[in-house]
Amino acid sequence: MFSILKKDTGSHARSGTLTTPGGRIVETPAYAIVGTHAEVRCLPPERMKDAKVQLIIANTYHLWQKLGEKLETFPGLHVEMNIPNTVIMTDSGGFQVFSLGFGREHGVGKVGGIRNSSVGTGRSPSPADRAALRSHPGESNIRRIPSSPGFREFPPDDFLIHDERNMRDKNLVRITEEGAYFMTDNGESFLGPKLSMEIQEKLGADIILAFDECTSPEHDYVYQKEALARTHRWAKICIDVHNRPKELSTHSRQWVDGSGERKKQQMLYGIVQGGIFEDLRKESSHYIGNLPFDGFAIGGSFGETQMRDVIGWSVSGLPEEKPRHLLGIGKIEDILNGVAEGVDTFDCVIPTREARHGGIWTHEGRFDAKKNPNKNSKEPIEAGCACPTCAHGMTRGMLFNMFHSKDIKAGEYATMHNIFFFNTFMSEVRGAIRNGMFEEFEKKARVKLLKQ
Repeated sequence: MFSILKKDTGSHARSGTLTTPGGRIVETPAYAIVGTHAEVRCLPPERMKDAKVQLIIANTYHLWQKLGEKLETFPGLHVEMNIPNTVIMTDSGGFQVFSLGFGREHGVGKVGGIRNSSVGTGRSPSPADRAALRSHPGESNIRRIPSSPGFREFPPDDFLIHDERNMRDKNLVRITEEGAYFMTDNGESFLGPKLSMEIQEKLGADIILAFDECTSPEHDYVYQKEALARTHRWAKICIDVHNRPKELSTHSRQWVDGSGERKKQQMLYGIVQGGIFEDLRKESSHYIGNLPFDGFAIGGSFGETQMRDVIGWSVSGLPEEKPRHLLGIGKIEDILNGVAEGVDTFDCVIPTREARHGGIWTHEGRFDAKKNPNKNSKEPIEAGCACPTCAHGMTRGMLFNMFHSKDIKAGEYATMHNIFFFNTFMSEVRGAIRNGMFEEFEKKARVKLLKQ
């Protein structure tokens, strides 16, 4: 159940409460901390509460590959992670369709710059553009993709045939209409919408995601449209599998209340795709928004400069009364943009990955704990911070020396602080919305945190 408690008058921001069928609660807007392999690296489960963690997202593809046949006796993520009261999400494996596929081939992440007059702006291509953008027929390993400065050197043409001779890395995914084949050490493994739902049932998260095709920011309009059609077909299969009659078992997504009535134990989110193209995003938003999902996620690729526009197009057709999640995007600027457009939850590796490499977030901005100016610093990591790391008396100089002496506790101290910071920031966002001060809060945050 999702309840909106307060709406901002100057934007689409809203603050609310998400209650899962199992009774676990998330106050929104909120940040999901990434626990890929059913663990948050460098943060022991018993420290989750100290870091204000409300929500964790685990990775279906990697857990499937790691557990194999052990999935049949898997006790569930809440038991495995020893966090019985924390809300857990699992993705569908769709992101790995991108990250192990065209993400490797194109040498890009989810956010990238795209160069072309109509393609780069997110406007729908003209008839002439559409003709130029057509995929090369008959070759599964050849794609026509836009060139993009900053990723590799391309010929001067806006579009080119990109084959195995100039790949950034080998594409490990073969996409079909039924699902995706992943090249692993043991040969090809198939993952499609039905299997993804079955795996997520066994993992036992509170919130599960429909299987989708996460596209590259360098995919052209024609490919994005083809992928969108697949994602929409797979969404309906996921709903059918999720709602199928099933005998109650250890892994059932249903439970029986005192009256004997069966109730769902997992919430299923549909995913909006469409790249940076306005018409595709709006089409997907309306199509997915009209299906009987419990909530929605915004996935796929983004242009760095089109982020807020793409989010706005993606929520345009979604019902107001259901929760919305932004997948894999979680910089401070993205949070502010997403919240302003009506996004309720976010996930990203930024708090944990940057912490392990010395990147520390504070209310005055980010700093690198491993850089020499911190070597003998007596300055606290963040003045006034109530996280256990800062409460322990950790200084920037102490953290610098721990990283450089390869003390394994350095990552734990840094991770604790960063997760606490991002969760505190989300608490401040919630407070600003509830107090009718979000616009003022956003302006101050951009000045202090983003130096804008």
